[in-house]
Formats: sequence, structure tokens, C-alpha cells
Amino acid sequence: MFIKTDRLFIRDLETIDGIIFSNMASDGSLENAIGFDIECHSWMDEWMVEARQLIDNDNPTENYLAYTVELKETHEVIGSVGCSYYKDIEKVGITYFIGAEYRNHGYATEAIKAYAQYFLQQYKQDEIIATIREDNDPSWRAIEKAGFILTEKKMYQDMGDESEQMYRFYSYKK
Repeated sequence: MFIKTDRLFIRDLETIDGIIFSNMASDGSLENAIGFDIECHSWMDEWMVEARQLIDNDNPTENYLAYTVELKETHEVIGSVGCSYYKDIEKVGITYFIGAEYRNHGYATEAIKAYAQYFLQQYKQDEIIATIREDNDPSWRAIEKAGFILTEKKMYQDMGDESEQMYRFYSYKK
């Protein structure tokens, strides 16, 4: 898969990306957002193998699909975008993260919008959703700027949450 935007490339994972993702997670900022804790370097190789197998299967309702986001000009890896299947609500949701040093430049919004459009076209789906904790202001602002519409707020327990928390649910449709 390869998507080109004004400032970004979104592409398949490469082996080196796992090291870069682990370094991004070392500040602790990706644990709540995507589950990459500060110790993810110890399991990142296994995750990369699994993620690449899932990309080869190319079925967003199977588990998850993850891709690398890099700057078009310099080819620096700045994060990831993709999707994950929510078995409990039987919908596919967008997933993404941007490393701390690349935040607040609109890269997340650009990657989210490009991937959501790709997803709806590629998989002949009518919708992709987003579930974002209420306290994650930067993330839900990026989702809204990308064109996702808030559909509800409710208590929800996502994977990795110890208990229910207030979440915002969003929808992006054709």
C-alpha cells in the first residue's frame, strides 16, 4: 500500500520502523494511545512480524492493519496509521500515532484523512469509526479536523483500559 499526500507518504511497514516506533514510545506518550509502552522494544520485533502478516492478509475485519507515516521531503518516519476491528461493536476503527517531536504540525490530521479515504475506497466500506478517550484532546481534535463526525459520548472500556472511561465515538462516511 502506498498513499501520497501533500507532505506525507503512508506505506507498508519495514523492519527498521519497529526500532523507530520503540524509540518514539520511550517517552511513555504512546502507551494509552496505542499500547506501545516504554518496554515495547522487548516485543516490537514480534509485533512487526504479526503486523506484516496481517497486511499480507489485507482483511481489516480480521484484526488490525498498520502502516508507516513518513515525511515526504526527508523520509523521516513520524508515526503510523491504520485500522483495527472492534469485535464488541463490529466496526472497523482508525488507529494512528505521531511521535512527540512531530506533533502539532497537522501531520496526524493529514494522515487520518488520507487513510480514511483510502480505506473507504479500498475495502468498499461505508464507514470507518474512531474511539477516543475524552481526555485525549489533541487526538479528537485531529479526528474532527480530518472530517470525522462525533456521534456519541459514552462510558467504554477499550482494550488496555483497566476500567470504563468516557469516550468519544466518531464516524467518517463516504
